Amino acid sequence: MRMILIGPPGAGKGTQAANLVKRYQITHISTGDMFRSAVKAGTEFGTQADAYMKAGDLVPDEIVIGMVLERIAQPDCAAGFMLDGFPRTRAQAAALDAALKAAEVGLDAVVLIDVADALIEERITGRRSDPETKTIYHLKYNPPPAEVAGRVVQRKDDTAEACTARLGKYHKETAPVIPFYEEAGLLVRVDGVGAPDEVFVRITTALEALRTQAAT
Repeated sequence: MRMILIGPPGAGKGTQAANLVKRYQITHISTGDMFRSAVKAGTEFGTQADAYMKAGDLVPDEIVIGMVLERIAQPDCAAGFMLDGFPRTRAQAAALDAALKAAEVGLDAVVLIDVADALIEERITGRRSDPETKTIYHLKYNPPPAEVAGRVVQRKDDTAEACTARLGKYHKETAPVIPFYEEAGLLVRVDGVGAPDEVFVRITTALEALRTQAAT
């Protein structure tokens, strides 16, 4: 299984990524981890990316895509992979699509975990973390016990202002990726509302249906 995972911030991508990687025995490739590994290994694209980052510049899309191709060519991706955090724009999606076709690597699915903005805001702004144990709570869904309630804190990127900014960036830059993959027949749109196990069942059911359709 070769897939891309997308969705708004707070949609539960981290939880579902871990579940899907375990279910399909594939390699999870997050953009951050990929950058760090390529730079540390001193690969051609990793070295180029490092130069841009040290200069405080954005790494050009063609270098990021080169790093993706470099990464998925490694042995641990032979059985499949999940890209998480890339592509972030429609231009990146188009460039990645062209590069994968040139490399004769086909995607099986692009999974979109769909959650309305209002619920995203509730999920994110309600999160609190315990600075001592690093445990994450939620004021509504998983309240901190009385003995730690007085010390939990809200992270800076979980405030209402930060959440609004993150959602705005997602809708402006990343959401246009959705119709691109929909037109390609790869998009698997899944309702992200509900318990993590329920969402996981929806995703795997949709993926198996897509796999059956492709086989016929």
